[in-house]
Amino acid sequence: MKKKVIVLGCAGSIGRSSLDVLANLSDDWEVVGLATGSRVDILLEQATRFRPRAVAIADEARADAARREGTGVSRVFTGPGATVDLLDAVECDCVIAAISGAASLHATLRAVELGRRVALANKEALVVAGGLLTALAQRTGAEIIPVDSEHSAVFQAVHAGRPEDVLRIILTASGGPFRTWSAESMQRITPQDALEHPTWRMGPKITIDSATMMNKALEVIEAHWLFNMPADRIEVAVHPESIVHSLVEFKDGSMMAQLGTPDMRTPIQYALTYPARRACPSKRLDLAAVGTLTFEAPDLDRFPALRFGFEAARRGGTSGAALNAANEAAVELFREGRIGFADIAGLTGRVMDAHAWEATPALETLLAVDAWARDEVRKCTTSLR
Repeated sequence: MKKKVIVLGCAGSIGRSSLDVLANLSDDWEVVGLATGSRVDILLEQATRFRPRAVAIADEARADAARREGTGVSRVFTGPGATVDLLDAVECDCVIAAISGAASLHATLRAVELGRRVALANKEALVVAGGLLTALAQRTGAEIIPVDSEHSAVFQAVHAGRPEDVLRIILTASGGPFRTWSAESMQRITPQDALEHPTWRMGPKITIDSATMMNKALEVIEAHWLFNMPADRIEVAVHPESIVHSLVEFKDGSMMAQLGTPDMRTPIQYALTYPARRACPSKRLDLAAVGTLTFEAPDLDRFPALRFGFEAARRGGTSGAALNAANEAAVELFREGRIGFADIAGLTGRVMDAHAWEATPALETLLAVDAWARDEVRKCTTSLR
């Protein structure tokens, strides 16, 4: 019998790559649900190809248009709670959680509450509510398998030994498009500059996060929750070739790394098939063609955002929610041309420091901090004009 999967965020880059993988695994997997925010045109094409049992569309206006065109499926859930409705209505073995931003939180929590395997492709669920999510998974028996290439690499490397024997985790970072830029040159960065990533093809928000190295800050928080690892045993190494996706050092000094071409289809497929491995459509790695692998320490003066991830992982509580929301709001303002590139990290750090910290917040508190931080970033922009 085929295993059943629901893809949340099906129209984004991870969602599309996930469906590419699932097409290759069609003998064993059936797509039973698709969800998008507003990109209905892509969802309709996917629904025609995969014939899911139901779809979810968060944008009500776009959902009406989709109904007029015809989705080809029997059930269409709409509105802000559409993804949760989809999860409740359609049985599945795995949920690929690829909705970007804090909007993913309710659906990811619901998938874990239902005891599903969650192929976790968004950072925000763990960054905002890592304590709640991991505790819920322990109660329900849900598996959280990371899809981020870095955390997938750590997940694979940890299995070379025992988790209790891990000394430290080393997350690799490409360094983004401005790795070699001077501090003076970085004052002139435009949104278009920040969207030109040298290695990965991603959505605009995560591409800008890579440029500021905020993506790595968020990944530090994720690693803290996923692998129960204190912040002082997590490190970041800049690795511009993006071939070594991350490393684990064990107590005996042995280091285990996962290597591969920069293709998200590999970690997506592993999250689906774990512990088995199957042939994957991604390009094979040719080490001789790569030639040289380089590593360097991150420059925290030019990329101060990285500091915030370690601070939030150390403090826990509401810190991740404040950091994530402030950054999302600041990136949006930067894309609109209302603030400069350096202001993204500056505003985010200021708002995280100013928020009313709580150690063991409930979900309602986390959502309140999220809303406050976004509003505070908008207020702070007045001082930059």
